[in-house]
Amino acid sequence: MANVTVIAPAKAESTIHKIRCAAYCRVSSSSEDQLHSYAAQVKFYGEKFNDSDNEELIDIYADEGITGTSADKRTEFQRLIRDCKRGKIDRIYTKSLSRFARNTKECLNTVRLLRELGITIIFEKENIDTAKNTDELMITIMGGLAQEESTSISQNMRWSVRKRMENGSFVQSVPPYGYVKKDEKLAVDPETSEIVKDIFRMYLGGVGTNTIAQLLNDRGILTGMYHKKWNHKIVKYILSNEKYIGDSLMQKTYKTETLPMIQKRNHGEYDQYYVENTHEAIISRADFQKVREMLSMSASKFHRESNGKHILGSMIKCGECGSTYKRKCNNGKYYWSCIEHDLSSQNCNSKPVAEEAIMQAFTSLCNKLIQHYKEILLPLRRNLQELNMRKFSGNTKVLDIRKDMADFKEQRHVIARLRKRGFLDEKKYNEKLIEIESKMAKLDRELKKHTKTDSEDETLEHLDVLIDCFESQSSIMSGFNEKLFGMIVEKVIVRNNMLEFSLISGIVFKEKI
Repeated sequence: MANVTVIAPAKAESTIHKIRCAAYCRVSSSSEDQLHSYAAQVKFYGEKFNDSDNEELIDIYADEGITGTSADKRTEFQRLIRDCKRGKIDRIYTKSLSRFARNTKECLNTVRLLRELGITIIFEKENIDTAKNTDELMITIMGGLAQEESTSISQNMRWSVRKRMENGSFVQSVPPYGYVKKDEKLAVDPETSEIVKDIFRMYLGGVGTNTIAQLLNDRGILTGMYHKKWNHKIVKYILSNEKYIGDSLMQKTYKTETLPMIQKRNHGEYDQYYVENTHEAIISRADFQKVREMLSMSASKFHRESNGKHILGSMIKCGECGSTYKRKCNNGKYYWSCIEHDLSSQNCNSKPVAEEAIMQAFTSLCNKLIQHYKEILLPLRRNLQELNMRKFSGNTKVLDIRKDMADFKEQRHVIARLRKRGFLDEKKYNEKLIEIESKMAKLDRELKKHTKTDSEDETLEHLDVLIDCFESQSSIMSGFNEKLFGMIVEKVIVRNNMLEFSLISGIVFKEKI
């Protein structure tokens, strides 16, 4: 039987008497009426439970200004479901079915999942309580109507957008970094366009995308509405975007026509429209072409290097000196040897390990967990969940911070509205936006201080992955599973004739070799 070196937390000592409630709010557009609805919903649910004797509000989950046809992009909705799985919530309140979901199948699947977890949903407008089995028919009917409405609206909007693409008059709703919208056209933004020029200059000068991102973050430069910090992907997107030479490639992506509508990269499924000189350029065509060639060479090099990486590469560590093991071949058989030992046996006494022995040890460990995960993983998960519930319950400070963050989100919408109408110039808008983002970042840091459950939450998620992996196995494994190894193993430490497998969630198992 495998040895477990993790210590399970003690069970919760207290009993929660009040029903722990959550509120989910969502608006589907950025209009003023919907903005008011968003703010009103957050305020209403914030006050609803103040005087309740049998219910307490755990948290408010609020998504803003995004499509409701799929839950994938609703980050707050996903956080709500995660918290439900972690046992933090007993009941969910939401304004209506259309606010909760516009996809009947997804709605019913979510309701059934929550019902299995013992969690009920109150749809206030339709007066539906999922605790009553008869209401599932009502959910199907109402959800179907909402889905039909959403599909019709989406199809009309899609037709309109494609017509504007064909005649070259389409302008994306959110301008790319370095531009602003003026009179429904793209115009160069004097401030952020300089950042775009700096990015191209640095890359042409030999600075990598990761380094460029770090330099921009060090300068305190914001990436715009959807990203707070720069990373190599955002930098690469800017370097490869034809918008910066004044051209527009339209319909790079498309949405599927059936629900749930999924955004996909267009690989020829629909016509694309390349229109030259649609707006003022920031970068010269010559520099853009040089950058494109450099990106192509970099991608080719990365592909060659990544293809040669072994699944065990960088994963095996020496228990004696801490060095990484490297792969070697001797008489047609592969071994893994400590780098320090390989340089000189005086540096480290550890011995090479046969690759086959490592794989057999992992297979043996997995087979033990397939047979005994219920005795090992399930009690650990249950104890962690109870500890997490005890920490979270009654944490009013967390709720107050969430409310403050919702207020700042509202302010961000308001200044965006004022800028669009010409009441705020670009400089004043950027000053206000930086101020709001700074306050939200401060609140986020404060939130992390008060919610010390982040590590426990991550551990629970990883435990769920482990349980799912071994629960789904119908029989013992006959050989090494490379995909499973890459999914659940963080590192392997070699100690004499023993291998220590450190899995996600922090659990360590030992196997003899």
